[in-house]
Amino acid sequence: MFRISSSLWERIHHYASFPQTGVSLQQMVLFGQNPSQGTLLRGSQFLLEELPVRLAHRVKELDQLPHNLSDMPSINKVKNWYAQSFDELIHFPPIRLPADIRAALLAPPADPVSLPESYPNPSLHYQYYSDDYPTPQTGLGIVSTPKNGKSANGGGNGNGSGQKMRIPMERRYYANMSHVKEWPPEVREYNRSFTKTLESIKKRHDPTVTTVAQGVLEWKRSRNARNINLDVQHWLDRFYMSRIGIRFLIGQHIALNTLQPHPDYVGIICTRANVHDIVQEAIENARFVCEEHYSMFKGPPVQLICPKELHFAYVPGHLSHICFELLKNSLRAVVERFGPDAEAFPPIKVIVVEGKEDITIKISDEGGGIARSAIPLIWTYMYTTMEAQNIDQDFTDSDFKAPMAGFGYGLPLSRLYARYFGGDLRLISMDGFGTDVYIHLNRLSSSREPLP
Repeated sequence: MFRISSSLWERIHHYASFPQTGVSLQQMVLFGQNPSQGTLLRGSQFLLEELPVRLAHRVKELDQLPHNLSDMPSINKVKNWYAQSFDELIHFPPIRLPADIRAALLAPPADPVSLPESYPNPSLHYQYYSDDYPTPQTGLGIVSTPKNGKSANGGGNGNGSGQKMRIPMERRYYANMSHVKEWPPEVREYNRSFTKTLESIKKRHDPTVTTVAQGVLEWKRSRNARNINLDVQHWLDRFYMSRIGIRFLIGQHIALNTLQPHPDYVGIICTRANVHDIVQEAIENARFVCEEHYSMFKGPPVQLICPKELHFAYVPGHLSHICFELLKNSLRAVVERFGPDAEAFPPIKVIVVEGKEDITIKISDEGGGIARSAIPLIWTYMYTTMEAQNIDQDFTDSDFKAPMAGFGYGLPLSRLYARYFGGDLRLISMDGFGTDVYIHLNRLSSSREPLP
């Protein structure tokens, strides 16, 4: 089992003193179009610098959690995974390049392309979600804005945040390599080797969500706690948001290096994601799971009202995850209200509309709604109306995919996925009738990641 040595702790604290660099969807698309081996090399070098910083922030935080949460075996296991990945990245062997190629990499291109400007993610206004929960308190997880009004992850420089300066992202991440016609075999081999390392790191972290959830369960049992504390809730928001970002950067880089070029895709980003098709697939998957779970011949109907040619740049996997989770909740509410043997069910309506800034998806059900006093609880982790259950220690899925109800993670995680690229998730309930959930997606793709 991996152990964190004292010398590794020193390196972790050093890297954690640097700010993280947020990237926007627009910037990722520009970077990844028609990538050459040289562009991919620059991408590898950016990740070799950025990922250890992000991992170091998480390891340090995992070691300093409140209420003795850091002592839980499952939390320690996750901390060691993060430290091991950090160790592998900082010791990844550097590339040895011929002098002319090294000079070409460092030289400014003849036609410099500036990355489109990115804007602070609206999610940062929630100050790591202190406004999302009742009884606001101070403590771990409420991030205050520095006095100069700039966020610590602002433009990648970290001005005014008490952290060390970093070179602007344009000079580290994006490089126009069209002036180099042929790349030596060492570059291809380096890119291949680094991609392999990223694949093994991604696989190691697949069970992180479930393992952290198990750690929180261990903590709740050790303290006989019914609900989790607000500061733990804030930490989970930050931790899982960070995990979405790390996996997105890794997944994007692996895809650029391994997938065949596709006119509509840049890595895992679809530049023309068809909202109708993604939502329709989520409807079919959620209905299938519902019918299996309740042993029904035909589940409640779902009506989709959406322009068939509505496209925008997004990560289809993120949107699919959000819609599937929310539809699953609606289907379950309707079946539980009317009973699986009912002759007919009121339809669940899904309406998709394109605005100037957002694409909004509204999911409306007649599943009886939620009591007003319970509304704040639905955004808290581990809140579920299902019977208490253990999480299988060998469960290695990358996110909760439990049949009809997981472990109270569906709604809070879906909201983080929506907020990651500047969207949001809102819920309005009519107790005794049903619930409307609004998914807001930023169609301009210009928001930076909200880095905790």
